[in-house]
Amino acid sequence: MKKTVCELFAGVGGFRCGLNNISRLEDIKKKEKWETVWFNQWEPSEKNTQYAHDCYVYHFGTCKDIDGNDTTNLDIEKVDKTRIPDFNLLVGGFPCQDYSVASSLANSKGIEGKKGVLWWSIRDVIEKKKPPFVLLENVDRLIKSPASQRGRDFAIMLACFRDEGYTVEWRVINAADYGYQQRRRRIFIFAYKDGTKYANNMKNVTEYSDDNDKGEIAALDILISKGFFAKTFKVESEELKNIKVKDLPESLGSISDKFSFNFENSGIMLDSKIYTIKTIPSYDGKRINLGDIMETENVDESYFIPYERLYYTDESVTKSDETQGALPKEDRQTWQYIKGGKKMIRKSKKHGKDFDYIYSEGPISMIDEEDKPARTMLTSEGGFSRSTHIVRDKKTGRIRLLTATETERIQGFPTNHTRNVLMNGNIEEMPLNKRRFMMGNALVIDLVKDMEKTLSNIFDLED
Repeated sequence: MKKTVCELFAGVGGFRCGLNNISRLEDIKKKEKWETVWFNQWEPSEKNTQYAHDCYVYHFGTCKDIDGNDTTNLDIEKVDKTRIPDFNLLVGGFPCQDYSVASSLANSKGIEGKKGVLWWSIRDVIEKKKPPFVLLENVDRLIKSPASQRGRDFAIMLACFRDEGYTVEWRVINAADYGYQQRRRRIFIFAYKDGTKYANNMKNVTEYSDDNDKGEIAALDILISKGFFAKTFKVESEELKNIKVKDLPESLGSISDKFSFNFENSGIMLDSKIYTIKTIPSYDGKRINLGDIMETENVDESYFIPYERLYYTDESVTKSDETQGALPKEDRQTWQYIKGGKKMIRKSKKHGKDFDYIYSEGPISMIDEEDKPARTMLTSEGGFSRSTHIVRDKKTGRIRLLTATETERIQGFPTNHTRNVLMNGNIEEMPLNKRRFMMGNALVIDLVKDMEKTLSNIFDLED
């Protein structure tokens, strides 16, 4: 089977880099093993610039639809999906803000939010193009959304796949559990169409049937040893008694109104039946830490943090109590304050009445540890944010932010991948804040490199 790809919500090309084992900028010039026939990247919040799209085009060029039009930088909801060239693998890290840890689960809007609704564009592509295989990525909280009806959004997605004739595997993967340089938990979804050799083979090798006992045994066999994710990322075996089974309702309306289910971190949907179990990563190979990817030579002065912005009091202080009066503005604008534990009075409204309550949060480390993988990067990386990494410079010992190239390495991209963009026919440099934003939005492409090996074997057997 031809290794042809459509990449949705492409960003700066994470899936493309991963599938083609691009580790250095020089690798981009090599002949690609996986041919991207069309991609789409459009950022609705950007009115005058489209840095992610223009970075992608700088490296890889653009793609035309079957009418010869370039629709790669249009709102995906407005693209005529029937005009996308045929392909065999659909990939995408669809926008995840509505499920993200950056907001509380209770406040997330899930599939009904501004970003969550873009799932329906993916469904539309699947319906119109019917690719044999699909590989998607999102934040792990997708399987818990929304808080009021846990699992509903993910069940809707599963039902969409089922209605188009697909079997679906999923796995929540923390990149650091498999030796990589970031503690980033993401759900990966692998779907394959009924009638492919792979689909037939999976049912044959497991002797799957919808009989309860046989179905559970076969599902566990797939999830632990024979499935897509099990072949790529080993896990410790689980007992059959721990598997959860649930029938997926026939109608999307019924799922939307009534469905609730606690999905575990691994699972499969076979013939409208959900099997899910908690798996434990099994890995004993090389491990990469934050210190391994940090700069060892001179770093631009703009990255360093003045001492007066670091601490407002003794360095050992990790908590502040503002219930007896607010700290001065200057104190609250220090890194010590924003990363420290807090108690403060906040106001809210209930039943039309205002009331005060005490808001609390615990402290996090001021300086990130070099002998551990990096924490999850968010789009706020580089800004004045609680989640921003702060490190001790290897050469000078001074305190600074991560450089743009370090954020690229944390995600597994080539050094300086985001430096240049092709904008209106001219090569320009991407602003520093945008470079770090792009990496906060990206995926760990090392995981895609690992999955590519399994995918390649699957495609070769389809011939």
